[in-house]
Amino acid sequence: MKSDITNRDDIVLFVNEFYGKVQLDDLIGPIFNNAIADWGPHLEKMYAFWNAALFGVQGFKGNPFAKHAPLPIGSEHFDRWLLLFGQTIDENFEGKMAGEAKKRARLMGAMFLSRLQGLNGGDNKVIV
Repeated sequence: MKSDITNRDDIVLFVNEFYGKVQLDDLIGPIFNNAIADWGPHLEKMYAFWNAALFGVQGFKGNPFAKHAPLPIGSEHFDRWLLLFGQTIDENFEGKMAGEAKKRARLMGAMFLSRLQGLNGGDNKVIV
């Protein structure tokens, strides 16, 4: 039986496994690998991010949207990101906090995609 996400060690586990999948993925791997020269600091930021998002632990500083805005990403990239994230959580955890992690990932993905589409004019807007 799998346990729930309960602490930073669990976050480290899922972040490491998730980004391991991302780096190898044929669709989003090249984008992340081109944008991130040194994965160590990025992973540390992600541990802090998810620790804050799930447990309210202070320590995350940054603007995730600003880092993603210049990347060549669209809905298919967010779909893959969410698929890999959900798979990683489901392979390792079950419970309330595991569900909360997947829920927050979906909400963040939807918000990021909406903001990116707004910056780019969206599907039905023309920017002149």
